[in-house]
Amino acid sequence: MPAPLIWLGASAIAILASTKYSNDKRLEQSVNSLPGRSDRQVKPVNGAIVTCGIYGLFEHTGIWVDGNILELKGNGLIRGISPNRFLQDRSGDNIYIACGNDNRPLIQPDAAERAISRLFSYSEYDLIKNNCHKFVWYCISGEDVPLTRFSLLNQKIAERFSTSIHWHPVSY
Repeated sequence: MPAPLIWLGASAIAILASTKYSNDKRLEQSVNSLPGRSDRQVKPVNGAIVTCGIYGLFEHTGIWVDGNILELKGNGLIRGISPNRFLQDRSGDNIYIACGNDNRPLIQPDAAERAISRLFSYSEYDLIKNNCHKFVWYCISGEDVPLTRFSLLNQKIAERFSTSIHWHPVSY
């Protein structure tokens, strides 16, 4: 009887891997340098879009404000946390910042203010319909639209700023 469970587990891993691969293919259309593929360090500024990896399968995003990162946590709390806490219990050692072709952070003037205005509020978290990428896009655009994947967030950012995205490591 354990054999069907093993096959089921293997199938689930294959699906996740193919989803990650197809997301990477979509990312190539809007992203010039994926997280982890650049050594150029960039100092973050208020309103900057940041990300880190989660076990090599997903990305978590937030908005940089005054040395902290404002994020939508998995329990629905919108909170500000330190960069070290942003990385805690995740697979990556680095935080990456979205930059344009000029290698400067992509900043929407109202992004930090929108993020701050939602601080300590709750938003019912849903991995598909209401996740960190949707929160970040709301901060950038003011639009409340679902963004399921990191690749979709990147497409929206690239369109908004009319540039390819270069994800560079944050320098502190």
